[in-house]
Amino acid sequence: MRRLFLSLPLLLMPFVAAGQTAANDSYSAAGRLLSQTAPDQALQAAASNGVPLWLGADGRWLALQANSGTLTSTQRADAPLQFRAVDSATVQSTDIKYGIAPNVQAHVGVSEHNWANNQAPRIIGSEVGATYNDGRYSLGLSVGTDNVQGAVTLPRLLPGALPGVNGLSGFDSSTQINARGRLALDGKSGIDLGASVGRVRLLPGNLLGVNTLDQKAVSFGVDSGPLSGSIVGRSMAPEAGNPGAAYNPDRRWNSIDLGVTWRLPWQGSLSIGAQNLWSSGSGGVNTPTGPEPDQSRTPYVQYHQDL
Repeated sequence: MRRLFLSLPLLLMPFVAAGQTAANDSYSAAGRLLSQTAPDQALQAAASNGVPLWLGADGRWLALQANSGTLTSTQRADAPLQFRAVDSATVQSTDIKYGIAPNVQAHVGVSEHNWANNQAPRIIGSEVGATYNDGRYSLGLSVGTDNVQGAVTLPRLLPGALPGVNGLSGFDSSTQINARGRLALDGKSGIDLGASVGRVRLLPGNLLGVNTLDQKAVSFGVDSGPLSGSIVGRSMAPEAGNPGAAYNPDRRWNSIDLGVTWRLPWQGSLSIGAQNLWSSGSGGVNTPTGPEPDQSRTPYVQYHQDL
C-alpha cells in the first residue's frame, strides 16, 4: 500500500499530459464537456490550477496538478526546509485542489525528494491547507510534514553520510505550519511573502547531541515576467526546555539564502544563487557534543528543461 501511495505522482503523469493536450485543443471532447457543465470562471479557475477533473454547475471544481524537476526549479521560495542544491535532488509532487467557493480553494498534496545515484533514502512530504484569492491579493495557510523513508541504519548516523536537510546530516522528520501571501502588481509581476514555524526531529544517536530543534523561516520574493528572485531567512534552536548536553538554551543557527530564476522561452529555466549566503557561526566546527549544522556557503548554477 505504501508503494502504491508513493507512486501516485508517477501513475498520474499520463493523465497530466492528456489534460495539457486537452487544454490546448479547443475542439476536444473533454474541452466541450467541461465548458458545458460549469460557468466560464469555474473552468478558468480549474484550468489555472492544473488538469480539471470535475466541474459543478454551482462553480465548484476539482483539479489535479503534478510537477517533476530539479530541486531549484521546483522548490518554492517560502519552503520551510533547505535542501542542498549540490546534492542534485529531483522532486516529484502531486496536488489535488478543490474550489470550495469563488475565492477559496483547499488542497492536499504529496511530494518526494530523491538524490542522484540513490545516495540517501527518499524524503516524503505531505501538506494540507486552504487559500483565499480575490485576484490581486491571496493568503494561504497549511500544515505540512516531511519524513525520511527507510530503517535507521548505522551509515545514516555518521556525519555527512546523508545529504543534509537544513544543514543537518541526522535529519529524520519535521512538522511545520506555513503561511503564504501574494500581492499581484499586474498580470505578469507580483510580490510574495512567506513564513513557517515548526519542529525538526533528529535521528537517535546523532552527534549534535539534541533530539529536537525548533525552526522558523521567513521569505520575500519578487517576480516580473520571466524573472523571479527570492531571499529566505532561517533560524534553528534547541527545543525550549530541552537544549541538550553542553548547549546553551539561547544557542541559535541562522542563515540566509538568495536565488534568481530566469524562465526561458523554450520551456527551460536557469537558476543562480547561493545557499547560506550569510550564516551565524561557522560550519564544521566541533562543539563539546559534536559538529554543528553545516552552514557553509554554497553557490549554484542549475539549468532545467521541461520535456
